[in-house]
Amino acid sequence: MKNEAISFEEAMEKLETIVSKLEEGDVPLEKAINYYQEGMNLSKICGDKLKNVQEKMTQILNEQGELEPFDVQEEE
Repeated sequence: MKNEAISFEEAMEKLETIVSKLEEGDVPLEKAINYYQEGMNLSKICGDKLKNVQEKMTQILNEQGELEPFDVQEEE
């Protein structure tokens, strides 16, 4: 499963399904191990996608079309 082949939302949905199945506890050990491995892979995909978005959000195009750091101004 490649990062680009699945959307963040699809990965989260699959991960939630796996977590539900594992929480039920009525899964044979071999199947549980497979679910766990798939879940860890999906978790990494989601983490990578979030990191990528975060990196993109920390920069903004200025008026000249160049990327520059973007700082969020918090209200006090």
